[in-house]
Amino acid sequence: MQQDILINWSPQETRVAVVEHGAVQELHVERTLERGLVGNVYLGKVARVLPGMQSAFIDIGLDRAAFLHVADLMSSINSRHAETDAQAAGGLATPAMATLQPIEKQLFEGQAVMVQVLKDPIGTKGARLTAQISIAGRLLVFLPQDNHIGVSQKIPPRQREELRQRVQALTGDMGGGFILRTNGEDATDAELAEDITYLRKTWARIKDAST
Repeated sequence: MQQDILINWSPQETRVAVVEHGAVQELHVERTLERGLVGNVYLGKVARVLPGMQSAFIDIGLDRAAFLHVADLMSSINSRHAETDAQAAGGLATPAMATLQPIEKQLFEGQAVMVQVLKDPIGTKGARLTAQISIAGRLLVFLPQDNHIGVSQKIPPRQREELRQRVQALTGDMGGGFILRTNGEDATDAELAEDITYLRKTWARIKDAST
């Protein structure tokens, strides 16, 4: 089956068409003004800490401050990973939320914090944030502040452990976690290594821009 992808770009919009045997099968249009903020990374400033809600408002330069819950701080995410690892090893795990440090002991007003947008602002609500930065590549997702190696749940269970070990071996001891995407299931080691290098360079540029 012959399939072509045609891309037409202008400052106002990008159009992508999937063509099979001369007929358009899919057409996608993305207008510049309609692009959301999801995935954007910001060096924000804590505007207000709300102990009663275990959350904080973060100024990322928008009209309204964005929302960050304690569960989306890296300490909380690491606690959940520790719980999962303990369960996988057959041990007893303390529920992650019960072991979290209160947000008022982790953040203070005026503090700089790197965050990523999870949900766009809507109506009177500001954007929803996470402190776990994730950078998506073609085959992998890079978690620079994490050391967790995961595999897409869409990949059959019998293959996941082997793939996880392959990714683990390729990442070396340079730090950071990775999640293998579904379309990375059949990738070669060379292709995975190329994506790892690209993602680490992207993270380095983000860090440089935040200093």
